[in-house]
Amino acid sequence: MLRMHNTPHPGEILKEDVLPELGLSVTDAADQLGVSRVTLSRMINGQAAISADMAIRLAQWLGGNPETWLRAQVQYDLWHAEKASKIMVKPVARPIAAA
Repeated sequence: MLRMHNTPHPGEILKEDVLPELGLSVTDAADQLGVSRVTLSRMINGQAAISADMAIRLAQWLGGNPETWLRAQVQYDLWHAEKASKIMVKPVARPIAAA
């Protein structure tokens, strides 16, 4: 089932909303998160997925829970996979129950 809208990469939320609101540069945010600037830059530019480790860091840093960040990543991944998918798999044939 194809989702109807382009789900944003969760890193885009950090880039467009969180960092400007906090008045932080990528370097400052990376330092606070305990990751390299390159790691954070790749994530906020949609070149890297949010890992479980990063989700924990973001939840500790911003509040909330890591599941929110991982769910956002999964939604993004699924949208792109479904959009690009050429896979056609037949549903499994279920045995007919004897009466």
